[in-house]
Amino acid sequence: MQAAKSIDGLMRPPDQVMRLDRLGSMHQTRLSFMRELLRRLHRERWEVSRPVFDIGPRGAGVATYQASGPERAYTLVCFAHDLPPELRSDRVIAEVWDATFSLFDGVPTTIDIDRLGQNVPRQEAGRYRQTELVLARANRSARLFDNVVACLAKGCQPDTDALDSVGYLMRTTAVYGNGKFGIADRDRIAGRPELAGPFQAEMLTVWLIRAFTIDLVEHMAALAGGRIAARLDRRLCRRLGIGNATGLGMAPFLVRHPALIHNWMAARETALARVRALPSASRQQIDCFRSALRRFSLHLSRWTTADPVLAPRLATLAVDLSLIYGFTSDAAFAAQLPWDAICRWAEKTVSLEARELVVSLVLEPHPAIADPLFESMATDELASFTIDGRMSCQALLTLIDRSYAWALATDFSRREENRLFWYVSEEKLEPRLGERATEAGAELEQPLAVARDVKLLREALTACDPAASLAQLLIRHPEHRHTVRRVQLESQRPYAEIRDNLIGSGVRPIDLLRCKLSFFGATRFDPRSDKWLRVTMFQNAPHPNEMPDSYDDGWIWGPEEVPC
Repeated sequence: MQAAKSIDGLMRPPDQVMRLDRLGSMHQTRLSFMRELLRRLHRERWEVSRPVFDIGPRGAGVATYQASGPERAYTLVCFAHDLPPELRSDRVIAEVWDATFSLFDGVPTTIDIDRLGQNVPRQEAGRYRQTELVLARANRSARLFDNVVACLAKGCQPDTDALDSVGYLMRTTAVYGNGKFGIADRDRIAGRPELAGPFQAEMLTVWLIRAFTIDLVEHMAALAGGRIAARLDRRLCRRLGIGNATGLGMAPFLVRHPALIHNWMAARETALARVRALPSASRQQIDCFRSALRRFSLHLSRWTTADPVLAPRLATLAVDLSLIYGFTSDAAFAAQLPWDAICRWAEKTVSLEARELVVSLVLEPHPAIADPLFESMATDELASFTIDGRMSCQALLTLIDRSYAWALATDFSRREENRLFWYVSEEKLEPRLGERATEAGAELEQPLAVARDVKLLREALTACDPAASLAQLLIRHPEHRHTVRRVQLESQRPYAEIRDNLIGSGVRPIDLLRCKLSFFGATRFDPRSDKWLRVTMFQNAPHPNEMPDSYDDGWIWGPEEVPC
């Protein structure tokens, strides 16, 4: 067999990848965090039990779900509440929810559960210990939850079209980890193999919440219908994921964690380049590619949105799928470097949404190439925090001119390029966007205007002695410290920087949200404005009682066809 080609020249450059419009077109891949979580749970034969389920007739009470692995156990403690519909809100300012949760490190005692019951329903107003790894809350789907309860109570199964139109019984409105509001810091779990990867504790929490939603709806149906009540058909259970409503609070993450984002993007782009370098495709790989494509076609038919930007893009994507079907014939796979040829064709032929879908499709048949790269996606951000003050001003100027042409080309004297400012809400400690010309608070602006700050740093560098050290510059101008750190970091991590102006009038924060959520493994993106959206997570994934024996790693594409 012919050897694989070198990946030199096949890595997509940051100027192509790290643009907002492309980041806002990304789809899940084999490297998505929830897929890695379930692969590990299956491989290590984790078991999930439900030690406590004390829910009353009005849907209020407590339940626990214990996930036990080779070395440790984690317990999701769930508090269900009898919430009047008029108080149900996805907004971060909400103070009550249909359900609240905490992922507990280990197995909680009755005393622990009582303590959590006094605090978790209060969310950020509660008090927590290092045993609490994740804090979350969720609301019922107003359209679907009661309908499913009513159907099951009568001994009937709910309408599949109704299930597919929503895709979940509950949606989370926040899933907090990493020390937020006094819960455990990342350092507590970073050395544990099962939680070392990005957001694995949060993904475990969401997967267990999904199991709780099924149990809750069946329990309430049984209380209402008695002996005639039915359980939800297991195939329908698979079709229900867990919803998520995400707003501006998540958007700055990609900017604030440049080293981490580089690792995420570099893993994805390295996997893609290695696949493109393969000289041929096996029959099994071709079948897997086509299976994912067919499964996505059905998924797309259920992916609806009223968003005026995304809706026409999805209509175009449906047309592009036909083009992808037509191009990826046996003849295309018989050519040299078939995967590279598919990617090159896509870049020239189909929409940006479809090009990024092709990336996911091309990676799918190659677990041996893609999956091990997950281990490189975490990082010790403190290791890259130190500024090299010995570097000369001229050396940093050279780095800026080499890598930040996209920033230097922006004219910030134009009002539209300087329209917005990012700040943190005092009330909820959440990021917000303000209008610089009409809203107060610009003096509290967060350091997220990377392009503008790089230009200001360059002006300061050109005004100083080229041989002077950065330490000398920063003693006089400490306001440039955060930008110097970014430039030095980017020189070693080329995918660390989003190459667009984040305070201009054209910015759509949901592009940042979609990028991050695609790494989670979210699907069915449904923007409700340019600042917040709803998604579905773990739809079609196995439930805990299905995990130990069999596992279809392609679940995220839709109902199973050809195993990969």
